[in-house]
Amino acid sequence: MNDYQLTDWQRILLGETPLHFLVEVLGRTLVMFAVIFIGLRATGKRAVRQLSVFELVIIIGLGSAAGDPMFYHDVGLLPGVLVFTVVILSYRTMTRWASKSTKFEEFVEGKAVCLIEEGKFSIEEFKKEDLGQDEFFMEMRLAGVEHLGQVRKAYIESSGGISLFFYAEGDVKPGLPVLPEVFARKSKRIPEAGEYACTFCGNVESLQPTLTNQPCPRCQRIEWVAACLAKRVK
Repeated sequence: MNDYQLTDWQRILLGETPLHFLVEVLGRTLVMFAVIFIGLRATGKRAVRQLSVFELVIIIGLGSAAGDPMFYHDVGLLPGVLVFTVVILSYRTMTRWASKSTKFEEFVEGKAVCLIEEGKFSIEEFKKEDLGQDEFFMEMRLAGVEHLGQVRKAYIESSGGISLFFYAEGDVKPGLPVLPEVFARKSKRIPEAGEYACTFCGNVESLQPTLTNQPCPRCQRIEWVAACLAKRVK
C-alpha cells in the first residue's frame, strides 16, 4: 500500500499526471464545453426547462470538474481548477459576445417562438419545436385553459416554459378543446350542423352534416371536434 503524505504537494496538485498534461486539459475542456453545448441545443428547449442551455452547460461542466478531485487520490487539484477557469472564462466571453450581437444571443440562448396566434396553432412554428400536441395541451390545462379560443397568443420561451396571453372575457371565441375527454370525440364525420375545430391546427369553421370528408381550408386535415365556447374561469 502506498504511503500517502499530507504534504506531498506534487500528488495533491497534479495527482499522477505530468505538468504538461495541464495544456491538454485546457484543450479537452474547450472541446467538451462545445460538445455539451451543441448536444443540449440539439435536444430542444423542453429538455432543459427552467434553465437556459447556457446555464445547464455551466452546471454540467463545473460539476464534472469538481467531482473527480474530491474523490480520487490520483486526480490532482490543478486540472480541476483549470477546468473551472476555462469554463468560467468561456461563459464570460460568450456572454459578452451575446450582449453585442443579437444573432449570437439567439444562437446561445434561443428565442421565444409563437405557437398560438389568435386562437389557432402557428403551424410552421409548432413544427420546428420538439413539442407534442398532448404535452402542449397539458401545459395549457395546468394554466386553466379549456380551449384555444381563450388564448390570444402563446409562446414557448428559451427556457422551455409556456407563456400564455388571454382574450378578455367578452372576446373569447369558439376554439379547439384541450380537455382529453372532449378532444377524444374527434371524428372525420360531421354529425350535425355547428361550429367545429380542426384537431390539427385549431381552425374553427361552421360546418353542415355531410357524407364525405370535409378538409380544413387552413391545413387540409379532415378530423374535427365540436368547438368549445366556455369562458375562462379565473
